Amino acid sequence: MKKITGLFLMVIILASCAGPKQDNPFFSEYNTPFGVPPFNLIENDHFLPAFKEGISQQEENIDVIVSNVEPATFENTIAALDYSGMLLNQVGSVFYNYLSSNTSDEIQAIAQEVAPMMSEHSDNINLNMDLFARIQTVHEQKDQLALNEEQEMLLEETYKNFVRNGAALPEEKQERFREINQELSTLTLQFGQNVLADVNSWKMFIEDEEDLAGLPQSIRDAAAEAAAREGKEGQWLITLQNPSVMPFLTYADNRELREKVNHAYINRGNMDNDNNNQDIINRLVGLRIERAQMLGFDNFAAFALDNRMAQTVETVESFLEELWEAALPIAHEEAGMLQEQINADGHDFELKFWDWRYYAEKVRKEKFDIDESEISQYFEINNVRDGIFMIVEKLWGLQFIERSDVPVYHPDATAWEVLEADGTHLGILYMDMHPRASKRGGAWMSSYRKQYVDEDGRFVHPVITIVCNFTAPTAGQPALLTFDEMTTFFHEFGHALHGLMANTHYYSLSGTSVPRDFVELPSQVMENWAKHPEVMKEFAVHYETGETIPDELIDKIMASSNFNQGFATVEFLASGHLDMEYHTLSSYEPFTVEEFEDKVQDKFNMIDEIYFRHGSTHFQHIFSGGYSAGYYSYIWSGVLDADAFEAFVETGDLFHQETAQRFREEILERGGTRNAMEMYVNFRGQEPGIEPLLRQRGLIR
Repeated sequence: MKKITGLFLMVIILASCAGPKQDNPFFSEYNTPFGVPPFNLIENDHFLPAFKEGISQQEENIDVIVSNVEPATFENTIAALDYSGMLLNQVGSVFYNYLSSNTSDEIQAIAQEVAPMMSEHSDNINLNMDLFARIQTVHEQKDQLALNEEQEMLLEETYKNFVRNGAALPEEKQERFREINQELSTLTLQFGQNVLADVNSWKMFIEDEEDLAGLPQSIRDAAAEAAAREGKEGQWLITLQNPSVMPFLTYADNRELREKVNHAYINRGNMDNDNNNQDIINRLVGLRIERAQMLGFDNFAAFALDNRMAQTVETVESFLEELWEAALPIAHEEAGMLQEQINADGHDFELKFWDWRYYAEKVRKEKFDIDESEISQYFEINNVRDGIFMIVEKLWGLQFIERSDVPVYHPDATAWEVLEADGTHLGILYMDMHPRASKRGGAWMSSYRKQYVDEDGRFVHPVITIVCNFTAPTAGQPALLTFDEMTTFFHEFGHALHGLMANTHYYSLSGTSVPRDFVELPSQVMENWAKHPEVMKEFAVHYETGETIPDELIDKIMASSNFNQGFATVEFLASGHLDMEYHTLSSYEPFTVEEFEDKVQDKFNMIDEIYFRHGSTHFQHIFSGGYSAGYYSYIWSGVLDADAFEAFVETGDLFHQETAQRFREEILERGGTRNAMEMYVNFRGQEPGIEPLLRQRGLIR
C-alpha cells in the first residue's frame, strides 16, 4: 500500500468536506430559469446544513461590522446589516414555505430543531451590545447624515427593531429574555402543527346516502372521491378542510351531523388527544406578558401596537366598539329571521351556531331566489384566474405567461412569469390552489425571494407564491369556486401584487414589510373589483355553456350582498375582541380556554348563536402567525380599502390609469419605506373615514 502523503491526505479531507456542500443546492448559485429555487434538487436533508451554514455566514458578516475600526456609518453598519444573512434568507424562505404548504413529519421534525436555533441566532444579533452601540451611534447622528427617505426609514426601523428585541435591556435581564424568545418560538410552531394534525386526523364517513340530503351533487361527488381515496368505496367522507366542512354546514339537512361537524371544527386544537393547545395558549399568554413588561410595556398589545398604524390599545378598542355597536343589532335581527324560518319549517328547537349557515342559506335562497351552487357555476377557477389577469392588465399593463420550464415545489403548483406592459421581466408567481394533507388551512401569500437591490447594484426580481385551499375539481366537473372563494382569490392576488411590484433598495423594507394593519390594504382593495357588476361580467362565464353571467343573477348577488353581514361582521369582531382580551392582560393567572371565552362573550354581550370566527385553540393568526394583538387589522384595512376604491369610483372609470399608477407608486412599490398613513394620504389626498366601510357592509341604515 502506498504511503499517503500529507498533501494527498489534505486533498482527501477537503474533498470529503466539500462533497456535501457541492451536493447541497443552497450552497451554489441556482442554475434555474430566473434563479428560482431548484425544487427538483432540494431534499429534506439539505435544510439543516444550510441553516447552520447560513447562521455561520451571518455571524461572520456581523463580526466584520463590529470589528470595523472605522467609525460607524450608515453604509458600514446599517446597510451592511441589511445585506447580511442572505443565505439564511434563501434557505429560510424555502423551508418555511414548505412547512406551510408542503409539510411532512420530517419537515416538522426539522422545524422543531431549527426553531430554537434560529431564536438563539436572532438573539445573538439583537443582544450584541457592540453591534447595537454602532447602530445607536448612527441613529444619534441621523440629522447630520443627509440620508434619503428610504435610508432614514431603514435606520429608524433597524434601531427600533433592536430596542424592541431587548438591546436596551440591562445585561442581567438578557438571559431571561433569551429563554422567553426560545420558548415562544417552539410553542408557536407546535400550536400550528397541532391544528394541522387535528384537521388531518378528523374524518366523518357517511354510509347512508340519506344523510347527504340537501348537499349539492358536486359536494357529494367530492365526498365520494375523498372516501374512495381512503379505501371506503361507496361511502362519503367529510373532513375539516374548508371546501368540505363549509358546504356541509351550509347545505346538510341532517341537524345532528351538522352539530357534530361544527363542534369538531371549532374544537381543532381542543380535542382529547396529544394535539390539545390549551396549555400552549396559557404558556404563550404568560410569556408574552412577561416579555412585553421587560421592555417597558404594560401588556403585549401595547408592545405590538406601538409599531403599527393604530399605535394604541385605546384606538383599537374604540374602533372595534364602533363597529360592534353598528353590527350587533343587525345580527340580532338576523337571528330572529332565522328563528322564524326554523319555526316555519315546523321545528321547535332554538337556533344554535351550527344552524346559522344552514338557515341563512335557506332564507337567502327564499328571499333573493339565489343559490350558491348556481353562482359557483360561473366561477370556474381558471376563468377567475384569467379574469384577475385581465383586471391587472387593464390597471397596470401586467402580463402573465405560464412557464412549464420553471421548477415547482409540488405538482399542484403552477409557475407564471410576470411581465411589465413593455415585456420586461417583473417577477415569478407560483399559484397552489387546492387542499391536501401537507398544506395548512386558509389562504396566504408568501415569497421565495423578495425584491431588493443587491450590494453590486443589481435589481433582484421577486419570486412570489399564493397558496389557497379552494374547492377541488372532481371527476365530473372542474373546480368551481364559491363567491367567497372567488373573492379570496382576488384578495391573495392583491398581496402578490404588493410583492411583485415592490421597488425598494433594501431587503428588509421590500414588498409586504409594512405595519400589520396596513398590509391588508393591497389585498382587500382587489376584492372590490371582484364584486363589481361591470367587472364580474368580464370574467364570470358558465363553465359548460360559456354564457356570461346574466344580469338577473348579478342583480340577485348585489341585492343579497349585505344579507347576513351582521353575522359576518359580529363573527369577525368577536375574534378581534378575543385577541385583544388575551393580549391586554397585564398579569397572568392560569385559565381554561372555555372559561376565558365565556368571560369575553359576557363582557361584550355576544350573541349566543354566533361563535368566534376563530376560537382560541385553532386561532393560528394570533398564536402561531403574525397577527397577535392584530386580528383587527383585516377590518382596519377594510376602512382603507373601501375608501381607496372610492378613488376609482369617483373618476367614473374603474380602471382609471392615473389613479392606478398613483396607487402603484405610493402604495404597492414603496413597501415599508414611508409611514403607512403618509403613504395612504399621498395616494388618496386625505385620511380615510369609516363611512365607506359601513356603507359597503350595509351597516348604515
